[in-house]
Amino acid sequence: MTSPTPYDLTDLARPSGGFAMLAVDQREALRLMFAGAEPAADGTTPDEVLRRVDDATLTEFKLAATRALTPHASGVLLDKQFVFDTAVDSGAVAPGCGLIAAADRFVPGNGEAVTDSVLDDTVDPHTVRTQGAVAMKLLVVWRPDEDAHRRVAMVERFVARCRAAGLVSIIEPVSKAPRRGGHWDWNAGVHAAADELGGLGADLYKSEVPLRGKADADVLHRECTRLGARIASPWVVLSSGVDADDFPRAVEVACAAGASGFLAGRAVWRACVGAANLPDALEADAVPRLQRLADLVDRAVSAPTR
Repeated sequence: MTSPTPYDLTDLARPSGGFAMLAVDQREALRLMFAGAEPAADGTTPDEVLRRVDDATLTEFKLAATRALTPHASGVLLDKQFVFDTAVDSGAVAPGCGLIAAADRFVPGNGEAVTDSVLDDTVDPHTVRTQGAVAMKLLVVWRPDEDAHRRVAMVERFVARCRAAGLVSIIEPVSKAPRRGGHWDWNAGVHAAADELGGLGADLYKSEVPLRGKADADVLHRECTRLGARIASPWVVLSSGVDADDFPRAVEVACAAGASGFLAGRAVWRACVGAANLPDALEADAVPRLQRLADLVDRAVSAPTR
């Protein structure tokens, strides 16, 4: 049996070789953003406001963001639950922007939109490849008091599924507090997750920004260098947990320390959630943010590392 011809990372990269990829795969977290953007009438509970944000609202936002932003992105990450099929069927993804399918199912609980994540077997790698995907992504929740063997096995299975279908595999470990509570160090968890999962064969590693980007440039550079040494593949940063206005500097420092770009959503389009005129808001705010980040990546990956 002939193995499928694999895609390579250039399908997700800019001509410079850097990655300027857009994430639009947020699910219940996006619903929470919309609920927060909606003014609650007197006597309306937060749960009632949240229930007013229906699935169609999320799909509409995701499609609009995909149409407006993918002409300026080297890749776009979409979820099957709300938007992937619709975006493919409607031609919302711009030519030349690599399509990434989210292969994770988020498990809510304990007041979190994502308290755990599992591999979603209903997202078939061969099917999404026929739909135009060049990669799949798996979010992995890393907690210091949970089973490392389960996480490792899930990542290894995910990588194998991607390889069998000729898709690029992207893993996204996120550091979370121990379930039993008590003191913990979020930043140490970012590094420990890379130690545990960064050498398991994934083609691209999507990391949280060390120290959430809140450090002077030299300190942040050292943290990013230390992180990159734990990862066997190229790696990029995400924007969750970093203020949107601080994210460009975080990308610049991370790339100077060996990262290859970003795969981010909130730092690009968060200010447009709940906008009265979404297309105009995306063009006026999100497009310039993404263009600035992409230009920054082009310069950073071309410069010698220090």
